[in-house]
Amino acid sequence: MKKVALVTDSTADLTEETIKEFDIHVIPLKVRFTDREYIDGELSSNEFYQQLAQASFLPKTSQPSPEEFKKVYRTLLADYEEIVSIHLSSGLSGTVNAARLGKEGLKGKIHIVDSKCISLGTGLLVLEAGEQIKNGLKGTEVVKKLATVRRNIETLFTVNTLEYLQKGGRIGKVNGLVGSLLNIKPIIRVGEDGIYHTQGMARSQTRALQQISKAFQNLSMGRRRIRLAVAHGAAAEAGLSLKGFLEKAFQLPTTVFTQVGPVIGAHTGPGVIGAAIQFE
Repeated sequence: MKKVALVTDSTADLTEETIKEFDIHVIPLKVRFTDREYIDGELSSNEFYQQLAQASFLPKTSQPSPEEFKKVYRTLLADYEEIVSIHLSSGLSGTVNAARLGKEGLKGKIHIVDSKCISLGTGLLVLEAGEQIKNGLKGTEVVKKLATVRRNIETLFTVNTLEYLQKGGRIGKVNGLVGSLLNIKPIIRVGEDGIYHTQGMARSQTRALQQISKAFQNLSMGRRRIRLAVAHGAAAEAGLSLKGFLEKAFQLPTTVFTQVGPVIGAHTGPGVIGAAIQFE
């Protein structure tokens, strides 16, 4: 039998190349427009943002059921000794709780990890787990290491409007009044509690990206940077700008540059740009 299976959900926004490289098993969330529900990945990011722009109502999202998790875990336990399952912050979704319910009654070592993060913040944690599994660590050893790694991943992003976070109930501790101010772009940090906090404000997208770069520099004081990931939602040019700012500031190549998937995009909207940095 293989030793450790690695599981995450589709909100980690990992590329197909990374999923294949580390043999990651991805459980999809779902996104529903008025007349149709899609499994995350069934719509490409480009197709999703096109539909979002034309939609009369904001799409709804839903997590996998405990039964879906149980089915995946049961199948994997036939070939693996242990499972490490890493998921979207419990402060933003019930996905982690569904995973915990899904493992009940199964015989086997299933380790559920709350990433306390979103998108590429979760993705960086999954990448770290994949490397440690390749290095031969047992599931319990991987989980112990991830507890430290999780505290050293910082995630910051900006959105065009807070409408999506507000209507989706994911506003956290971000000042909702910012959304009503003309051309004000909030800079949002995912806190250690796994919810959103206001990191700053800017009067344009360009200044918001510059402030994100500056905030990362402040957060990096005394810490070694080891991995950078950048993502955008239907805003490739701005995403490349942030990528350039951060690579110049840290002299660190980008490990992952991708587009935010439909489920996270449904709550952040088009024009979201963000990054995650793993420190040591």
